[in-house]
Amino acid sequence: MFVTEHAALAAPAHDTAAVVAELRDRTEIVDALYRFALGQDLKDKELFASAFAEDAELDFRPAAAKWGAAPPVMAGRDTIVTTILGLFTGRVDTTHQITNPRVTVDGDTARLTALVEAQHLLTADHSTYALLKNPYDVELVRASGSGDGGGRWLVSRMVIHNTWFLGEPTAIFG
Repeated sequence: MFVTEHAALAAPAHDTAAVVAELRDRTEIVDALYRFALGQDLKDKELFASAFAEDAELDFRPAAAKWGAAPPVMAGRDTIVTTILGLFTGRVDTTHQITNPRVTVDGDTARLTALVEAQHLLTADHSTYALLKNPYDVELVRASGSGDGGGRWLVSRMVIHNTWFLGEPTAIFG
């Protein structure tokens, strides 16, 4: 479920090329989550979509269960982008902060655990809000044919859990 390895890097310290390659992968893996967050915050469809594989899944059910909601799993990049940006654009202002990323890489697949604080405010009335502290469990795949030497990573599955929240999530998420 979450990345709990006791060491950050797998590459031997004396193998500079392997260390550099692993560090590049880890940076690109975390960047996929940054694209997800900033794309939402800016309501930038292209940036937001760039975080996901075409057949990606986003599961918000564990977080939503904390306040009694039961949304479906979103399947497919287009569905994820259309659903989330459709729910927020012109209605909800968001900011996301990402911390504590932990990464494991296994060839062309990877796992990422991160802690994300997500602030959601109704655009028309910022006194109606939901502040969420969410552990993310993310599976990623290396993009093929990305034109950048295979360095770009895409979210294939994202599960969003919730540790705590303040405010009114039902006013934000329905």
